[in-house]
Amino acid sequence: MEDIYFNSFIWKEGNVYVSYCPQFDVSSCGDTVEEARRMLKEAVRLFTEVAEEQGTLQTILDEAGYQLLPSIG
Repeated sequence: MEDIYFNSFIWKEGNVYVSYCPQFDVSSCGDTVEEARRMLKEAVRLFTEVAEEQGTLQTILDEAGYQLLPSIG
């Protein structure tokens, strides 16, 4: 699988940092901004792996507006 770049929003709710990826409607959290970011990357990775296994990843990527870029070099 190629790298997938996505937006993330991180905010604090109480003592926890919440991270959210709007392209895939996936969220996670952590005790620090860095942990929330890392946990969101893991959640998106797992989401896309399962979608690929189920054969729905391309549809999800199309709906999120992703396009395959040509290889360089």
